[in-house]
Amino acid sequence: MAQSKRQQIEREGKVRYTTEVVDGNTVRIETASPQIRERELRRTQVEQNRRRAQTMNLRYVLFLTAAACLAVLICIFYLKLQAVSTQLQKKTVSLQSQLQSLQIENDIVYSEIVSGVDLEEVREVATQQLGMTYPVQTQIVAYDAVSSDYVRQYEEIPD
Repeated sequence: MAQSKRQQIEREGKVRYTTEVVDGNTVRIETASPQIRERELRRTQVEQNRRRAQTMNLRYVLFLTAAACLAVLICIFYLKLQAVSTQLQKKTVSLQSQLQSLQIENDIVYSEIVSGVDLEEVREVATQQLGMTYPVQTQIVAYDAVSSDYVRQYEEIPD
């Protein structure tokens, strides 16, 4: 006659299977608990979901293609802006060097003009030939200026 034994077999880590082993001339029948069946169903369902997620359908391929094209276009646009920025920086540097050379040239010409003018001769010509006289104290008018750089006179100063 067949003997029946209940065994708990540990498989795949901590999962416990309860099986009933029948010794004798009959075929062994394994019975699993309902919890184990649910776990196995979940595993097969998870595996099917993974396989489905790994497959690429037409929409997914089109989406990836569009995303890659958009990324490439953004990179090209960025590189163009970078090139324009570099050109502007080079032009700015050349214009600054040109400005410095013009300022140096202007300073040289100004110093030549100033050194070529004899102020004593200008005073003599103004006083003797043109009739310039120095102002008297009554002709001097003091006022508070907003800025000390430049003054424009639009009408006569009152007496």
